[in-house]
Amino acid sequence: METTIDEPVTPAGRLFLQPNFYQIINCALGFKHPLDIQSIKSEISNSLMVKHPRFSSLFVVDKHGREYWRRTQINLDDHIIIHPKNNSTLDYNLDDIQEEKINAILSDFAVSSPLSNEKPLWEVHLISDLRCVVLRIHHSLGDGISLMSLFLASCKSFDDDKDGGFSEKNRGNRGESETMLRENWLMRILKVIFWTIISVMGFIGRCLWVRDKKTAVSGGDGVELWPRMVATAKFSLQDMKTVKTAIPNATINDVLFGIISFGFSKYLDIRSSHALQEGLQITGLAMVNLRKQPGLQEMSKLMEDDASTTKWGNKFGMMILPVYCHTKDADPLNYVKRAKVMIDRKKQSLEAHFSYNAGSLAMSFFGAKFASMLNHRILCNTTFTISNMVGPQKELSFVGNPITFIRATSSGLPHAITMHMVSYAGMANMQIQVAKEIIPDPQFLAKCFEDALLEMKNASMIIVP
Repeated sequence: METTIDEPVTPAGRLFLQPNFYQIINCALGFKHPLDIQSIKSEISNSLMVKHPRFSSLFVVDKHGREYWRRTQINLDDHIIIHPKNNSTLDYNLDDIQEEKINAILSDFAVSSPLSNEKPLWEVHLISDLRCVVLRIHHSLGDGISLMSLFLASCKSFDDDKDGGFSEKNRGNRGESETMLRENWLMRILKVIFWTIISVMGFIGRCLWVRDKKTAVSGGDGVELWPRMVATAKFSLQDMKTVKTAIPNATINDVLFGIISFGFSKYLDIRSSHALQEGLQITGLAMVNLRKQPGLQEMSKLMEDDASTTKWGNKFGMMILPVYCHTKDADPLNYVKRAKVMIDRKKQSLEAHFSYNAGSLAMSFFGAKFASMLNHRILCNTTFTISNMVGPQKELSFVGNPITFIRATSSGLPHAITMHMVSYAGMANMQIQVAKEIIPDPQFLAKCFEDALLEMKNASMIIVP
């Protein structure tokens, strides 16, 4: 008789299962043609996803309070939720209406729809009216890199692109790498030590007492339970690359943080109840992939690799990244230049590795409740969360239906603003999830970010022939 061996939940998985840090990834996929429900169900039933141990296991707690994954048989009808068709004559084919409706669904999922422990912690919602599929996957099953590998394994036609996402291995472009190689190795080691000490001290300070100044976009303890709204900021990757080219050795991440800094400056200058302080610091938490950055083609093999159990899961650290608001800066590119200086210093530190290992040690020695309390304090002492996932350059299809967009967000956090950017087919969609009692106009905030990139591009065109 075959016996089932329960697999212990990893420290990161245990963290995401804590009540005050319960995290579900909600990913919306738009399709060009109407959904073929039966074809989608058939494809999912034969996919690698349902065969993966994480997606075919229940979360169980034994009598000693220890958490495990226990393999089980999957009933697809429990996981595939078909939303009823709306008989309204409203034309959902209009892009703006479709986007608004999908974002409203993602807003509801952010705070009011936990996943049942009676089944493996994932769902697929089929919304025929909007030609949209929403994947709901508990964060304890894996991080963005793991889930992107699962996604690519189920789709056809994709291209490899290594420039983007926050990663310790993403050191910028070739010119920057060659410059680093020419530097004296001892100086490089000293820089790593220096910036690691500075970053770790700042990280510890955020765990204890250091806090952002209160602004019109600040959250805090309990905000994770507040009702949410979601808006989408759309960026052309070509525009971002134009800005990147105008600044020597810049990366897409430098441009992204320049956009965030400029966009917040615009928003707060209008929405603040008093004059915006010049140089005001707003601190964000960036999620950093700690795996070797493989590119999308190699990432797609993660699902099939015999060693995938060592790569799959949650392997990312956090970096505290400050941005600064300015209203008197005439050159939009200065926001990117300042972001580049800050990010270059962070890249030379081991802050992300420190946060990952410190969290694992805290979980092992003091338990999941203590570790989640520390993470909660860091979130309460900062202002926003940002993640950047690199997606395919070419259009994907699923069961022969072209995918028009990929957008991701997550459960609510103590931050009033959570931003997740995913690039796909020449565009980058950034989902801006807000606590609507604090930020009632996320569409305007999204426009501030979009306008920031356009002004940067216009300034770049003067420099780049």
